[in-house]
Amino acid sequence: MDWNISKAPALNCELEVPGDKSISHRSVMLGSLADGPCVVRGFLPGEDCLSTMEAFRALGVDIERPAPSTLIIHGTGGRFIPPGAAIDCGNSGTTMRLLSGILAAQPFQTRLIGDASLSKRPMKRIIEPLSLMGAHIHAEGAQDRPPLRVEGGGLHGIDYVSPVASAQIKSAVLLAGLFASGNTSVTEPHLSRDHTERMFEFFGIPLKREGLTVTIQGGSRPLPRDFRVPGDVSSAAFWLVAAAAHPGARLRVNRVGLNPSRTGLLGTLARMGARVREFEHSNLGEPFGTIEIEGASLKATRIGGKEIPNVIDELPILSVAAALAEGTTIISDAAELRVKETDRLAAIASHLKAMGVPVVEKPDGLEITGGQPLHGARLDSLGDHRIAMAFAIAGLFAEGETVITGTDCVNTSYPGFYKLLQQVSANRGDQEPLIIRLEEEGNE
Repeated sequence: MDWNISKAPALNCELEVPGDKSISHRSVMLGSLADGPCVVRGFLPGEDCLSTMEAFRALGVDIERPAPSTLIIHGTGGRFIPPGAAIDCGNSGTTMRLLSGILAAQPFQTRLIGDASLSKRPMKRIIEPLSLMGAHIHAEGAQDRPPLRVEGGGLHGIDYVSPVASAQIKSAVLLAGLFASGNTSVTEPHLSRDHTERMFEFFGIPLKREGLTVTIQGGSRPLPRDFRVPGDVSSAAFWLVAAAAHPGARLRVNRVGLNPSRTGLLGTLARMGARVREFEHSNLGEPFGTIEIEGASLKATRIGGKEIPNVIDELPILSVAAALAEGTTIISDAAELRVKETDRLAAIASHLKAMGVPVVEKPDGLEITGGQPLHGARLDSLGDHRIAMAFAIAGLFAEGETVITGTDCVNTSYPGFYKLLQQVSANRGDQEPLIIRLEEEGNE
């Protein structure tokens, strides 16, 4: 399906976004590892998270789904059965990498496969630490790429110093550490997202944090507890930039995750001149609350160093903000973007240039000179959901029509995005705020 997007007036709306993708993955994993039933509400029914759900069903976990965003997971205490066939991780690197940590301890062999995009993504980063723990993982693709064959067995704890700040590496090792003898620790160069640590604590798994090191004891298992997934701040990011870059725009996002390791976007937009406020309503397990933003004339900034792990998924839409800001924004230390669903640095550069934005592509970043009018273009998503959504937002500011092709990939993380885009772009800023709620689930 192609998306056709025209220039739109300033946003004036109040909305909610679907459940957090990273947390939805982990809720299925920890619920499956618990010894008893867990109810998960707010689950993201996107293709990536459904891949994780189906993977655990294939491992013998009974998972009911009474509503699209509600799961009842009958955890097995970490005792799984061999799957009858290869487990298909679809497009989800999170599914493949984190699941490898759990499967590394199981007394059977499992083969993990994925789609063409996932089959190009590097797996050496989790193969190395898991192998140090005693796992036997073979990558069938060239240069340690999928499919993966995981031969489970006895694991021992390690003290792993990760060369990069990556929540997926950290989580794969910690999940394996639940089954390992002794203690397992992971030390990062910078703090990556800490959803796994927070959810371990919520589900009763003791851990110790010292600076950039987190340690767990082998033999721990999650307690069966019900859990609510907050809205995904990475999904909210598209609307936040759409409002921030348009003077006079007003946006309120409710029930959204406010984990400090995920809200770097808010600080970046404030630094660029947007008026941003956040109100935390609860910090039980995962903090969530409300974000309010008012648009302004944005100014260029620098994005790099320690803040990159906090905004890595938001860099495509922040690049659009840079194109709409006065001056030259410099993004550095972001080479990780080259091994996502596509080479995001190359995709961002080519697509912004197609819309008339001067861009210099660097090995680890971009120099984006904003402030000039954008013009519509025909742009391929390249099979990357964040590229598709980021440039759909750019289309709201462009003269002429913008067409985004290959948009089915957006179903991996944000089903319903285009429908919402059509709603919010049709509401003029001088009208009453448009209020959009997610469909409520029964029995909440």
